[in-house]
Amino acid sequence: MRKLIESTFVSLDGVIEAPERWANFDAEDAASSMEQLGNYDAFVMGRLTYENFYANWGHTAGNPYIDLINAMPKYVASRTLTETAWNATLLGPDPSSAIARLKDQPGKDLIKYGTTHFDHTLVRDHLIDEFHLWIRPVVAGTGRRLFEDVDTSTLHLRLTDERRLQNGSVILTYAPR
Repeated sequence: MRKLIESTFVSLDGVIEAPERWANFDAEDAASSMEQLGNYDAFVMGRLTYENFYANWGHTAGNPYIDLINAMPKYVASRTLTETAWNATLLGPDPSSAIARLKDQPGKDLIKYGTTHFDHTLVRDHLIDEFHLWIRPVVAGTGRRLFEDVDTSTLHLRLTDERRLQNGSVILTYAPR
């Protein structure tokens, strides 16, 4: 059974929005990201993430990390999209059931970047198996916060791994209890 892993950059003050503004990416980050991306064979995304990533990466080539992302299948939850590009498939009217079926298929784990509005559904339906929180040593000040507008009342986590990076970041892995 495959797992659904959510990986999110988080500032020290809990901001997740627009990490391109505050999360400097160095060689160690890039190597770690590339290594981790090898553990997955498909993406799960909400509509906004899909549209933003497609706009930024969908027509880019020559970067090994982006090339790998471009080649991977993507599964998109949306109530408004009727078509997709970029090797993407819509999850349909019941994204929770669709993700549960994907998790039952053989293969590598599934990855979801960022904590979004879609997390309300994923957390409610207990579909996320691990959270990889990349805590960055910066204070972003403003922006959407981790788990903002997500009912976390049934989400009880335990720390299962930690990794320290030379730039002062830590990658914390949490799994539901």
